[in-house]
Amino acid sequence: MLLTVEKTIILHETSIFSETPEALLVNVASILKEIEVKKGETIIRKGSMGSSMFIIFEGKVKVHDEDHIIATLGPGEVFGELAVLDPEPRMASVTALEDTKLFKIEQDIFYEMMAEQINVAKGIMRVLCKRL
Repeated sequence: MLLTVEKTIILHETSIFSETPEALLVNVASILKEIEVKKGETIIRKGSMGSSMFIIFEGKVKVHDEDHIIATLGPGEVFGELAVLDPEPRMASVTALEDTKLFKIEQDIFYEMMAEQINVAKGIMRVLCKRL
């Protein structure tokens, strides 16, 4: 388990939260759920419902549709960001390429952050634009 200060530093280094005040990140870091997945483990299955997003703080994952790899993501990158904005069936699967550690952010927490800090909304827009 990471300390809150370590989580805060990791969050601040992601594109979504890079401009978010540290005080807000400390609050978020204290309620983040840490998840560990083993190599080959599926984190998200295409078609499943979701309302959370994930931040990779160690390891690597692939975003894929069956055998077609859409993206490979590593530390500091996020996935599941569309589901946190609008819960719909997941558009792709995500599988760990190596042992991976993640932060999970639920939709209600993310909405609170956006309400308190416009830079969080700007950060999610930056990520979505890159993906397009």
